[in-house]
Amino acid sequence: MATVVRLTRMGRNKKPFYRIVVTDSRKRRDGGWIESIGYYNPLTEPETIKFDAERLAYWKSVGAKLSKRVARITGE
Repeated sequence: MATVVRLTRMGRNKKPFYRIVVTDSRKRRDGGWIESIGYYNPLTEPETIKFDAERLAYWKSVGAKLSKRVARITGE
């Protein structure tokens, strides 16, 4: 199973809110996930980003890839 750390969309129309989740790369964007490690809210000023750096480091160490957006917002 190829795991990836990516965003899954939450919230309502025109008010996006994202969770940072670990999931199987073959699943849909909003499909099931293995673990939620944080969240990202682009609509607040400044943007709200909160994630568990320890869990992110763990998942990277066991081979999970980061999506481009997650890599950008987490500074990895």
